[in-house]
Formats: sequence, C-alpha cells, structure tokens
Amino acid sequence: MSEISAWWDQLTSIELTWVLIGLLGQSLFFMRFLMQWIATERARRSVVPEVFWYFSIGGGMIVLAYGIHRADPVIILGQCAGVTVYTRNLYFIWKEKGERRREVAAQAEALERSRTSAAGEHVERS
Repeated sequence: MSEISAWWDQLTSIELTWVLIGLLGQSLFFMRFLMQWIATERARRSVVPEVFWYFSIGGGMIVLAYGIHRADPVIILGQCAGVTVYTRNLYFIWKEKGERRREVAAQAEALERSRTSAAGEHVERS
C-alpha cells in the first residue's frame, strides 16, 4: 500500500490527467463488453450490437492516445490494429443499412407505381 501512496504523491497534474484519460479509455472498453453481454442475455444467443463497435473505437482511440503519451509501442500497435478492425466492422454495418434502405425505397416506389396504375385502370373502366 505504501508503494501506491508513494506513486500517488509523486504524480504531477499532467500525469494525473493522463492516468484519468487512460481510465476513461478502459471504461469505454468495459462498456462495450457490458452492452454485448446485455444484448446476448436478452436475445439468448451471442449478439454483437452496433454500439459495441462505437465503444470499441472510442476506447481504442483514447487508449491509443495514452499509449502515445507513454511512448509504449505495445499499446500503440495493439490499439492501431484494433481501431482498424472496429472501423471496418462499422463500415460493413453502415453499408448493409444503406443497402436495406435502398431496397425498402425501391419496394415502396414499386408499390406506389402499382397503386397508381391500378387506380388508372379503375378510372378507365368507369
């Protein structure tokens, strides 16, 4: 306990700020696991919700900043790789959502055309 007390006493305000930044990044990482766990429990199957990837990017970027400040190549390399993967997962999610929106819009347009042509046929018969 005395080692922790000595460490705490020697912290400068800048170093304390960086410790808090590192803890914030770790907190975001914890939140991603918590969100994944809740989603999985609700679905009763393994689920990775979209918010998992946002927390992953946020936590990864903050821990990356901490690693850069500490000049720690292990943290820097690990977080760069992780953030790349997290971003790629969000790209695929956004791409799929865009495709679904286009499909729904096309279906709605086709339905409107069929209604318009059916209404036109009804008028011609009258």
